[in-house]
Amino acid sequence: RMRFLQLLSRKPEKLEMLFQIPFNQNQFPHLCLATSTCLYSKKKKPNGYEQVDQEKYNNLVCSVTSYKTSAQTPETILEEDNLLYGPPLKHSLQVKAETKLPKNWVPLVNPNKRISHLSMSSDLPMRIPLQRTKVPSVTRILQQTISPLQAFYLERWKQKMILELGKDGFAEYTKNLFLQGELFHAALESIFLPQETSTKEQRENAVISGYLASVEHVLEDIGEVKALESAVQHETLQYLGLVDCVAKYRGQLCVIDWKTSEKPKPFLKNTFDNPLQVAAYIGAINHDANYDFQVRCGLVVVAYKDGSPAHPHFMAPDLCSQYWKKWLLRLEEYMDKN
Repeated sequence: RMRFLQLLSRKPEKLEMLFQIPFNQNQFPHLCLATSTCLYSKKKKPNGYEQVDQEKYNNLVCSVTSYKTSAQTPETILEEDNLLYGPPLKHSLQVKAETKLPKNWVPLVNPNKRISHLSMSSDLPMRIPLQRTKVPSVTRILQQTISPLQAFYLERWKQKMILELGKDGFAEYTKNLFLQGELFHAALESIFLPQETSTKEQRENAVISGYLASVEHVLEDIGEVKALESAVQHETLQYLGLVDCVAKYRGQLCVIDWKTSEKPKPFLKNTFDNPLQVAAYIGAINHDANYDFQVRCGLVVVAYKDGSPAHPHFMAPDLCSQYWKKWLLRLEEYMDKN
């Protein structure tokens, strides 16, 4: 074949010796030589994308070769990066953050506490009043150890509200929020305490009627109330707090924290430090001699002013243990500062 091509290119006059086929006068023998022109044409420039693994990078190759102007978006770029380089290693920062352990480790559940089942038969919930002492409260500890990022968002929200309402208007707004919270908690107490008679009046209160309607479906799953607005103190770690409610939620004894909100909070992470607060109360109850029971679960209930169904965020024992460790770190940070 190569010899034929060399002969064809160098000595075209000898073609008659190679082709002995007789041609008619009406035919044009030179048409047979038309293919020989390819020998003198420029070689086609190879396409680099043809060397790519077409099956593996089909979408990428098509997007690059099909458009003269880029049709990329941040989402498509991220998809292509994941395809070429794999997903980003998001766990690296988490691993670093979780390596810090509390110096003074105290278990969430008290192994030395003896529970008398006979003393748990009382129908009335415990209501221990909160005493003013030098022992720091859970709320104070969390407020003074807030992360810089959370502090930034809170300050930005505060400045935004002041611009809209003015300083006096913002002060009135926060005052009303606290008042609504107090009325809401009082109404819940009247529901759980059979001797209370103000339930109907409180339900008709326009200020909290939406919150009460919001938690109706949650109240159906709550029973055997053990404590209401009761003070707790961790005898070893020396902090105290006021527990909203201790009761069974769907058969599990929980520390229940009632929260009000004007915006939806469908996930536990939307409640910021509330899970740490619940874990702190659980640990305090378990190490407080005034309580003849121990708690392993938590529940954060977010009620809405417009009456939309509340979000109950259940905290199983494993999750409570995770937040307990974070609480111990916050407690140590507070002690170091003070």
